[in-house]
Amino acid sequence: MNVGGLLASVGVNSVVCLGVFSLYSVLRKQPHFATVYFGHKLARARSKRHDPFWLARLVPSASWVVKAWSATEDELYAAGGVDAVVFLRAVVFSIKLFTVSSVICLVFVLPLNYFGKEMKHKEIREELLTVFTIGNVKRGSEWLGFHCFALHIITICACFFLYSEFKHIMKMRLNHINSPLHCASQFTVVVRAIPWIDQESYSDTLTRFFTDFYSTSYLSHQMVYEKSAIQKLMSDAERMYKILKSVHMERRYVKRLLRCGFCGGNNNASEEMKELSDESKSITKEETFLDDSDECGAALVFFRTRYAALVASEALQTQNPMAWVTNAAPEPRDMFWANLCVSYQSLWIRKIIVVFASFFFVTFFLVPVVFTQSLVHLDKLTKFLPFLEKAVGRVVLEQLVTGYLPSVILTLFLYMVPPVMYVFSTLEGVISRSERKRSACIKVVYFVIWNVFFANILTEAAIDHYQISILKLGDYKNIPALLAKAVPSTATFFMTYCLTSGWASLACELIQVAPILTNVVSRYILKNSSDSSTPTPFSFPYHTEVPRVLLFGLLGITCSTLAPLILPFVLVYFVLAFLVYRNQILNVYVMKYDSGGQYWPIVHNTAIFSLVLMQVIALGVFGIKDAPGPSTFTFPLIVLTLLFNQFCRQRFLPVFFRTPAKSVIEMDRVDEQSGQMEDIHQSLLTAYSQYKSQSGRWGSRKLGMISRSNSAHDTAEMGGISHA
Repeated sequence: MNVGGLLASVGVNSVVCLGVFSLYSVLRKQPHFATVYFGHKLARARSKRHDPFWLARLVPSASWVVKAWSATEDELYAAGGVDAVVFLRAVVFSIKLFTVSSVICLVFVLPLNYFGKEMKHKEIREELLTVFTIGNVKRGSEWLGFHCFALHIITICACFFLYSEFKHIMKMRLNHINSPLHCASQFTVVVRAIPWIDQESYSDTLTRFFTDFYSTSYLSHQMVYEKSAIQKLMSDAERMYKILKSVHMERRYVKRLLRCGFCGGNNNASEEMKELSDESKSITKEETFLDDSDECGAALVFFRTRYAALVASEALQTQNPMAWVTNAAPEPRDMFWANLCVSYQSLWIRKIIVVFASFFFVTFFLVPVVFTQSLVHLDKLTKFLPFLEKAVGRVVLEQLVTGYLPSVILTLFLYMVPPVMYVFSTLEGVISRSERKRSACIKVVYFVIWNVFFANILTEAAIDHYQISILKLGDYKNIPALLAKAVPSTATFFMTYCLTSGWASLACELIQVAPILTNVVSRYILKNSSDSSTPTPFSFPYHTEVPRVLLFGLLGITCSTLAPLILPFVLVYFVLAFLVYRNQILNVYVMKYDSGGQYWPIVHNTAIFSLVLMQVIALGVFGIKDAPGPSTFTFPLIVLTLLFNQFCRQRFLPVFFRTPAKSVIEMDRVDEQSGQMEDIHQSLLTAYSQYKSQSGRWGSRKLGMISRSNSAHDTAEMGGISHA
């Protein structure tokens, strides 16, 4: 691809993004689309009033950009929790790093690449993009030393930014742990693999075990029940709800002619109460209670102090590690109840199945990767596919097929990856929703790094040097040299991929394509304008967006000194991402659960991997270019980067996966001295509820915890709708 084709692609994507951003600024002003762009709570509040039409609604504006830019970190934390702040800190880290990289590489490295060898240059629009890469520098050039210097500057700045961000986010996580909003989970332990004993229920076995070994700290427990029993209980509760609602609606809307002289009620009140009594009796006592046979081999155990719960969750309870397995409990809203009933002994089999399924899925995905790279190198494929010469001869068609179509095809195929990995993470048996999303995020990161970066590079190497490279792909000694040859030439594809998948994905994220189409179809085609049809707001898709951000960070870091022309596109992507994601977190997505910043280790590890990969590729380039000096100074840089990573793992990482005992002991002392401990113990009994409405008709309501005696608690309503 030449510079003219790249500029054409930039122009098309810029116009598309500008048009979508302008359309969004208009659609967000329409009252009917408030459910899409402002969350469920604000949508219900605005839908109750009929706003008059005003002309400013149809005029694009940049007010959302100003609001997103001026939002403080405290506002973002209140809207999206620690995870949202961590995600945005990853974007800020990328902006800082690529600002420095762009200044150094575009001002100094790019001219050295362009004038790297004596050749007759064409007009800028006609120049091939490979002229701007390090591949254009002649062998043994002394200017390669400046590439090595730029490599050191970028690495030092990246490590400094990573250290400061890691330190800041660790403090945020400690504040998150000390927050009173997460009190219930700190007193609670999840117990799985409870042994089955004849003539004894799981609950009795658990009570006997913890009263024997944790007699001074054990408070109570709550059993987990089979899903089928819960569904039966919920169907009965739904029936009762419908009865109560029908009576309420009839009292509210039926015309009242006569009223009672004593209480002022209408004359058919006694008939209503009789009907309610008859209907409620149809749900018998035996139907509404869960017996011992419905229990799973899992439970929630509550302790009197946070420290006792911490010790119990970290300790190995018996000599058999496959029995009495304890883990720290997630927050009540983060609990994934369905996987608690999965047999703990089968989890290792599930993980093996997921590994094989992931391997076959990655192998399957190599087909579109090879196809897209074949389109990029259409001219080279004519060597063994002569019928493609006609397509290559047409300039416009060739630029479209080689410059725009491959990245679009790969982007469309990549949309199926996050849902598949989400299913795989569910099958692994994780017990929290945040951990399921985090596990899916890690899988997607591995997937895109391999299939988008390495698979494209190796495919390009095989197509470009198909007589030599294919035989050398299996030899690990040739990997640096192959990467050094393939990465600069593949940077052309990565530039267009950044435009189509990066800029365009932000435009789609901003305008919310699927929700807006659903809203239009429901409101204008199906003519459904009731509040019950309002879609439930989603939580932020970290398993989709975090891998995308990390992938573009990887592309920018690895190509910074090899192909600096990619840096402006990557920097523009992160600046747009900063505005778009802040707006979405503040207005669109709802925080349903929070992992406490556990996505940052993924960001840190990927950044370190990108730095080391950049250095290894540069080492291979310096070897090919016969530059012993830069090669000598690059190798220690790799060692120092790995040592820095090990230091951060020892200094910061344990806080993200273990709870400091000092913090929980201090919180216990404060609660005991203030006399709040008894109130906390009482609140634990109703903090976790497995019995939530499946139909969604009640919104955020829950049923109270059912005791094991022959009585059931009344339903209790949770706190309304989440903050929009």
